[in-house]
Amino acid sequence: MNGRLLFAALLLAALAGPALATDCPALLQGELPKLRAKESIDLCERFAGKPLLIVNTASHCGFAPQFKGLEALYKRYRAQGLEVLGVPSNDFKQEAADSSETAKICYVNYGVTFTMTEPQKVTGDEAIPLFKDLAEQSSAPRWNFYKYVVDRQGKVVASFSSLTKPDSDSLRAALEQAIASKP
Repeated sequence: MNGRLLFAALLLAALAGPALATDCPALLQGELPKLRAKESIDLCERFAGKPLLIVNTASHCGFAPQFKGLEALYKRYRAQGLEVLGVPSNDFKQEAADSSETAKICYVNYGVTFTMTEPQKVTGDEAIPLFKDLAEQSSAPRWNFYKYVVDRQGKVVASFSSLTKPDSDSLRAALEQAIASKP
């Protein structure tokens, strides 16, 4: 009987693996290198089933002070499941050439505790898959600090230009809608 139970457990585990992979939305397929760390972020493992705010950032952009507001949003809503993902990019020629400088600006100058990646391409044909999917669901970033609110199913519920401040009522309303969505 023990052999049958072991076989059944192994069979269930084998069948559950592919089922879990299909539960991950296309938007979250893949990995990105974490800023100034040796590990990568498995987007599906880290963010699947969670409401998410994704922002393309740039350390030397005039909108960089928005890091403080993004951190405040993260602290305000993280107990409700919200995750924030910052993706630095030099697509608009305002990101530091050295990721250690990017990290210092984010972590030291602005006190960022939400997840940040190494700089990535976020526009055009060379955009990473995450941003290609965001662009297909909404629109490509037109500048730094473009914000995407994603629900628990991996669907963009709203996007906001760089001019939209993190404390805006419309951004908070979209985040609350994403938080309220069912996994």
